[in-house]
Amino acid sequence: MNKKGIGTISVQGGYTPKNGEPRQVPIVQSTTFKYDLADDMGALFDLEAAGYFYTRLQNPTNDSVAAKICELEGGSAAMLTSSGQTANFFAIFNIAGCGDHVVCSTSIYGGTYNLFAVTLKRMGIDFTFVDPDADEEEISAAFKPNTKAMFGETIANPALSVLDIEKFAKIAHVHGVPLIIDNTFPTPINCRPIEWGADIVTHSTTKYMDGHGVAVGGAIIDSGKFDWNRYAEKFPGLTTPDESYHGVTYTKAFGLEGAYITKATAQLMRDLGAIQAPQNAFYLNMGLESLHVRMPRHCQNAQLVAEFLSEHPKVKEVTYCGLKSDKYYELGQKYLPNGSCGVVSFELEGGKEVAKLFMEALKIAAIETHVADARSCVLNPASTTHRQMNDEELRSAGIAPGLVRLSCGLEDSQDLIDDIAQALEKC
Repeated sequence: MNKKGIGTISVQGGYTPKNGEPRQVPIVQSTTFKYDLADDMGALFDLEAAGYFYTRLQNPTNDSVAAKICELEGGSAAMLTSSGQTANFFAIFNIAGCGDHVVCSTSIYGGTYNLFAVTLKRMGIDFTFVDPDADEEEISAAFKPNTKAMFGETIANPALSVLDIEKFAKIAHVHGVPLIIDNTFPTPINCRPIEWGADIVTHSTTKYMDGHGVAVGGAIIDSGKFDWNRYAEKFPGLTTPDESYHGVTYTKAFGLEGAYITKATAQLMRDLGAIQAPQNAFYLNMGLESLHVRMPRHCQNAQLVAEFLSEHPKVKEVTYCGLKSDKYYELGQKYLPNGSCGVVSFELEGGKEVAKLFMEALKIAAIETHVADARSCVLNPASTTHRQMNDEELRSAGIAPGLVRLSCGLEDSQDLIDDIAQALEKC
């Protein structure tokens, strides 16, 4: 059979029931797994055999859903985490530790910025934040001998800047480090960063993949293409024996295709336990089954809303790469030709106070600390998700005080536009 299409993978990827088995992915709601022989379990603890012994590390439900996401992204191995924040934390911490350095785009989600600039800094990992629109020479100047990774978001939340993935991948690889891309907003339906050179992809599955605001979760996908052995001195955790697992060397035992995710599971999930609950993984899979159908509708609604806002006199500026006037239109056409996401960012004349009046006047979109839901939602990032950032940091992330982030759901587009119009009249 020829390679399956993205829609078929969304519906049926990751799990193929055998004769008489459940058609839907079963929820294995068990913390532990029984074995008849002590040696059988010992082989699992030594990573010499595949199987399950404790859900804190792995669970059959989670593995089925992770396999689907892996196939959607075109990766070699994947794992689920308890949240998108955990996914980004694990993605970095799996290859960087105290005394190491990471280069990161300034245009990232505020929570991720705080994770990197504050929490991971306390753990001894230093970050240099670079303008993603800078030229290769300027970005390259941020690298140091102890740099272990480069990080960016395909579509930044909420600045909606589009990352030049090929440029970032080229720079990262020249310096012998992997490129990690958070692909939450476009999802693999609209962009597959691995095809553009990314090495590791992360997701907050809480967003479009779930799509219904039901379950918090995250995912990490490894391309299996980065040659850890070529830069063995930079990544000893993958290329030298792990004494906590009887001297296993991950790249030797699991190859380039499995080393990174196996290490993240065997070490980080073992020690930190930020597993996604099997019930949440089940909900996530239900969302994935319609992802390829929902994303085009989100994008269609956002495009029409963006066009309406771009012509309204009370709107100072609209950011959406589907608009020909947008700064990132050309990059959007390159990386996201079928649509980007359902989120539109725009700035109102008058700053935070006017943004507040506008949001409170909406009748369909609710004020929520959420995005990428079937139901439209809205917030002012400067006073909510990014309030920990100072004015200079906000400007670097492309966030104005009066910026409104509107996540267009699956409602009728005209109803959304009419609601926005009446709310603007009250500002």
